[in-house]
Amino acid sequence: MGAQWKAKHKEVAANLKGKVFGKLSKEIMVAARNGADPAMNPRLRLAIEQAKKASMPRDTLERAIKKGAGLLDGGVNFEKVVYEGFAPHRVPVIVECLTDNVNRTISSMRVLFRKGQLGASGSVSWDFDHLGIIEASGQADAELAAIEAGAEDFEVDDEGEVTFYTAMTDLDSVCRELPQHGFTVQSAKLGYRAKNPVSLADAERDEVIAFLEAMDADDDVQHVYVGLGA
Repeated sequence: MGAQWKAKHKEVAANLKGKVFGKLSKEIMVAARNGADPAMNPRLRLAIEQAKKASMPRDTLERAIKKGAGLLDGGVNFEKVVYEGFAPHRVPVIVECLTDNVNRTISSMRVLFRKGQLGASGSVSWDFDHLGIIEASGQADAELAAIEAGAEDFEVDDEGEVTFYTAMTDLDSVCRELPQHGFTVQSAKLGYRAKNPVSLADAERDEVIAFLEAMDADDDVQHVYVGLGA
């Protein structure tokens, strides 16, 4: 789960879209280090598909690929760093960042975790599974699609959107198979799923959501995973 909210004004929506493009560009640049050809680079192919679904301009997408592959001068070398800790009310959180300045990022994390607790590596990751996460939409039988496409598990949310979970090595193959079984892939990535989500009352849950929104708004943060029950 990540922070989710709706923009109330066009200016806010535009700013949020800019942040989305920035995060997608980073993911594309990092993926392109292993080659600029998406046909030979599954991680890049998935990142490109996600960028297209977000309506990223073609020139922005192509520039990110070239920068990541070292085909342009002035490329930026992003480093992946992962932080673990707790949101308010001891809810476990894993934060994945891509940064060109680790010192800046850790300073930001210390500030953002003040309403919770920043932990050491391994402090909460033991309570999460590391796997493939595919968000998809469709009217077909999700259970049947999961079985036939090779997913390990699935969840359907209140709006009918389906999240399929796969072994890390099966992420790309399941993405390719799902459209054959009536589902359109909206996003796909390697991520974390909580083993024992924490259930909270509404007021406490709101505090956690506010914490997640602030975390997700940081420019260096790519993904936020939280052990918060529905």
